[in-house]
Amino acid sequence: MAGNRRWVDGNLNHPDRDPDRRRLLAQNQQPYGVILSCIDSRVPPELLFDTGLGDLFVMRTGGLAVGPVVTGSVEYGPMTGGTPLIVVLGHQRCGAVAAAYKALREGLPLPGNLQAIVEALRPAYERMDSPGADPVETMTRIQVELTAGELRRNDDLAPLVDTNALSVVGAYYSLDTGQVEVLDGAPA
Repeated sequence: MAGNRRWVDGNLNHPDRDPDRRRLLAQNQQPYGVILSCIDSRVPPELLFDTGLGDLFVMRTGGLAVGPVVTGSVEYGPMTGGTPLIVVLGHQRCGAVAAAYKALREGLPLPGNLQAIVEALRPAYERMDSPGADPVETMTRIQVELTAGELRRNDDLAPLVDTNALSVVGAYYSLDTGQVEVLDGAPA
């Protein structure tokens, strides 16, 4: 979050981004965090948290849609290297969520494999009691909470969460301000 404050304020450190760091990490890595975020080009986790080479494992999927390969990728750091943090990061004006919302509301499937994203986001759509003023924002926040909750309950990650060796945090990024808001799961 200190890196995000630097991003918001424009006081970037650009840490760990030089040939010495590259050489140091050539044989081994020990990232301190896993970020699952959207594919949106405006939401690059390494930039908005002002991190460098070797600091984060990053997975990006449309609308935070997950399946076995994505879940396995998220599990990799905590299960093999003791990475203590997973952040599930949704964002403002998510195009994937907007497309899924529209497809589900109108009952019209999207072409190709885009429909797989729609189906992955269906639980968030169905969970909206009241879509509020902006149903896409509501659905995005629900998707973050559902995904973070599923990871906390994951058979392999839950024991790490239960012993406080791992925190799974749901968060939301504002395109307008650059600020990351923690929604749930912040470490004590």
